[in-house]
Order: sequence, then structure tokens, then C-alpha cells
Amino acid sequence: MTPKVPRASSRDPVGEQLAGWGVVARIETRGRISGDPAIAAVGFVEEPDGSLLVAAGDPDADWARNLEAEPRARVTIEDRIFDAVAEPLDRRAAAAAVVSLILKYGTPAERLGRGSAYRLRPR
Repeated sequence: MTPKVPRASSRDPVGEQLAGWGVVARIETRGRISGDPAIAAVGFVEEPDGSLLVAAGDPDADWARNLEAEPRARVTIEDRIFDAVAEPLDRRAAAAAVVSLILKYGTPAERLGRGSAYRLRPR
């Protein structure tokens, strides 16, 4: 049987390149409906413990909804690849994560906070 190739890898070459440069994280989740691999490039803030803070700009962001259904993910940043478990952030921690993301990425991140926010803890 031929393994399934994640769909987004060919549709988002810019996201792939930015993840290769360490600008964003490439997050591979399991599609909550299809069960197929799904990939998204998302902004992140790295914490001292090695976990990543991420936040969706839309409550219906597929990558975030996928993490709600199945919290396991594979993360790629530059040449680092690791498995992680997504932990939903409470309102206060999510607000702090959004501030950190806006400070890191600037105004394009201003929509953040409308969707879920997570800590991606390496396993």
C-alpha cells in the first residue's frame, strides 16, 4: 500500500520554506474528519522548556480543530523534527501567548486570539 502524502506540502511551498528557515513551525496533524495527514504552517513562540506556543486567528482553523480532536502532532522547524502533544491554553495563558506572537510577528498576527491557543509540548 502506498503511504498517503500530506496534502498541504505541495499546496504551501512558502510555508514549507518558512519552516525550513525557522520563521514558522510546520505542524502535521491528523484530519479530524478524513483521518488523513494535514499540514499547516503556523507562527510560534518557543518557551525555555522547549515547548511552543501557537494560536489560531480563526475559531474554525482546521489545524486547531484537528488538535482538539487529536492532540498529537509532528512539528518541523528548520532541521528539527519532533512529536508533540497539544495542551489547550486557558484564557489568561492564551492572551499572553497572543501578545508574544504579535510582538514576534508584528501586525499580521493581530487577528490572533479569535481561535484556540495551544502549548505544543515535545514528547
